[in-house]
Amino acid sequence: MRLNKDIFGNDVGVRRLASMIRTFVDLKIHHCQFNLVSSETLREAQQNPSDYQELTVRVAGYVAYFTRLGKDVQDSIIARTEHGA
Repeated sequence: MRLNKDIFGNDVGVRRLASMIRTFVDLKIHHCQFNLVSSETLREAQQNPSDYQELTVRVAGYVAYFTRLGKDVQDSIIARTEHGA
């Protein structure tokens, strides 16, 4: 799940995120992963990978350097809906 980092800009957003995580626990959802990187940053990393060598993302249960992933995987991460406050 990609989240817009602006969610954490105020207490309301933090409470909403906490409520969502509590709901996952209540529903016994065993796995949820979050990325807080904007689509713009990810596209920029595709265009200028040398400037983003340390950018990491969550991919299906593991962490990977975004610029070392294949373009198809990068595009899949960018295509994920970015949820905001």
